[in-house]
Amino acid sequence: MTPPSPASSAALSGHWPSWVTPELVAGRTLSFSELRTAGEWIFWLESRPDEQGRSVITARDPEGHIHDLIPPEYSVGTRVHEYGGGAWDVRLKDNAKDNAPQVVFSDRKRGGVWFSDGTTATQWATAGESPEHRYADLTFDPAVDAVFCVRESHGDGVPVATLVHVQADGRETVLVEGADFYAAPRPSPDGNFLAWFSWNDPAMPWTATTLSVAPFDRTTCTLGPVTDLTGPEPCSIIEPCWSADGMLYATYDASGRWTPIRFSHDETGWHSHSLDGANAEIGLPHWVFGQRSMAPLPENRLLALGIRHGLNHVLLEDNDLWTELALGTPVNVPEPLGNGQFAWIDAPADAPAAIAFGRPGKGCDRFRISVTLPHGVTKADIATPTPLTFPTANGAEAHALAHALFYAPASSTSALQHGEKPPLVVMAHGGPTGRANPSFAFKVQWWTSRGFAVLDVNYRGSTGFGRAYREALDGQWGVADIEDCLAGVQAVLDRGLADPARCVIRGSSAGGLTVLGALAQSDLFAAGTSLYGVTDLRALAEETHKFEARYLDGLIGPYPEDEAVYLKRSPITQAEGITVPVLFLHGGADKVVPLSQAESMRTKLEHSALHVYPEEAHGFRARETIEDALQRELAFYQQVFNA
Repeated sequence: MTPPSPASSAALSGHWPSWVTPELVAGRTLSFSELRTAGEWIFWLESRPDEQGRSVITARDPEGHIHDLIPPEYSVGTRVHEYGGGAWDVRLKDNAKDNAPQVVFSDRKRGGVWFSDGTTATQWATAGESPEHRYADLTFDPAVDAVFCVRESHGDGVPVATLVHVQADGRETVLVEGADFYAAPRPSPDGNFLAWFSWNDPAMPWTATTLSVAPFDRTTCTLGPVTDLTGPEPCSIIEPCWSADGMLYATYDASGRWTPIRFSHDETGWHSHSLDGANAEIGLPHWVFGQRSMAPLPENRLLALGIRHGLNHVLLEDNDLWTELALGTPVNVPEPLGNGQFAWIDAPADAPAAIAFGRPGKGCDRFRISVTLPHGVTKADIATPTPLTFPTANGAEAHALAHALFYAPASSTSALQHGEKPPLVVMAHGGPTGRANPSFAFKVQWWTSRGFAVLDVNYRGSTGFGRAYREALDGQWGVADIEDCLAGVQAVLDRGLADPARCVIRGSSAGGLTVLGALAQSDLFAAGTSLYGVTDLRALAEETHKFEARYLDGLIGPYPEDEAVYLKRSPITQAEGITVPVLFLHGGADKVVPLSQAESMRTKLEHSALHVYPEEAHGFRARETIEDALQRELAFYQQVFNA
């Protein structure tokens, strides 16, 4: 990690002319997620900022043509758990090559369940008013015109979760109820079984879940006796999926990290076989529906996306042996196509994300690019990450080292002046079970192209390093994460990679709490930005939505029994320790971290500013919001440095 060579332009780092414009980031960048395949068709969910963040089911047919599969007045989305996901499914009847795809989806504004052949949409289920029904994790019934899905009912009290079967004529049957949460209703290929997982407060889906399977009687639309496949030890067992020949797969972390497991069924019952040996974490925290880390292949083989030392790897299991495949740089498990190829969302460190397909070791065709970079941009203009490890504050045995990704400033036309060290932007991800991802991201390039260095911290609690590392944050949120961010900054400064007088820290949601705590507990930073961040843990415990209502039990302690700890860890009670400027950016319609959190914190700080985007919820989607937030934060740091 050698600093750049002497200057080729006179601009001070942090003020370099940049090719990364607000319009490029917000207006022309497509966002891809939830890629799927059927036959030789490729499908994905595409979010378009220049259409007010509209999400569209998009497809590439076998001849290479691109199609939108829902009418223009609809946008795919759901507010189940507030974070949504899994709000659509697609099928080709009989996988016929010339058969137009059919999709089922929930509409972001209208709610309900809709069916579309690409030209018109027909409503299968309505959102209702009292109670309001929200739908997620939609999966076509393989035998009839119907879907299995999660339904969240909002009435006068706490929302109620169920698994339901919705038919095209509007008939809606509750299949399973009683647990606090449900996810991933997955029918077997013949439709004779249904698998799902569930959990109850105070557990979260990455701490303890139950995997269930039951026969499905289509005549009565009911489930038979339910079998619990979880095993003897409580663990997180998630992502059930079926192979074409009826094998059931899931991934579970009883061994210390998420590892695939296969279940077979005969007249004596269900039998499990662990597919360990991958030396990687195969699974992601279930914050959103529709995540897929595994793709069953013929002949009892399994393709998986594993995380090893924070980096993604494509892994193939065949007869209990794991091998690594050279198959692009995917952020999802590659999905098989009907012609021996695979499709995936390709996200290298040095190029924008794209939808791609190809064969192992043969390169790939990146046919749908998220954004076209301006003419003249070269590899020298794009910052790529260097993994960084450093001791944690207390050097605990299971997690003596913390992790981060470091990005040096990058430009083909500008460089550091003689003797100059760049300003440093420290990023604290959300979750806090999130992860610093090495893929190309404008949230990094926005800064590095202007002469900033970036440190994206995978503090204790982050995903991709095993269960022990994730659980190292249990009872320590607001302590261990802050310690690791501070230790990471010190490691960068000790290596001479940044200017100690020009360090700032930014974070969103849970990362906002880390930001404010770091500002209160150290003098390493000149300023900080909290994007829809947590400031008052007591208020969060009392006000947040059902999905996270008991989340803090594990991260902090039971409430109100441990109220004193909540007070001590809350940034709002540490405000006197924050003496540097702080910028708050928040959505006025945020139901996860209410605006009142930022407003209350703002009144406690002498040198702070709050800007509210009235129509935004938790996370910014609209083009105008993204552009304004980027420019506002950059101007804030430049003003601080020049003061």
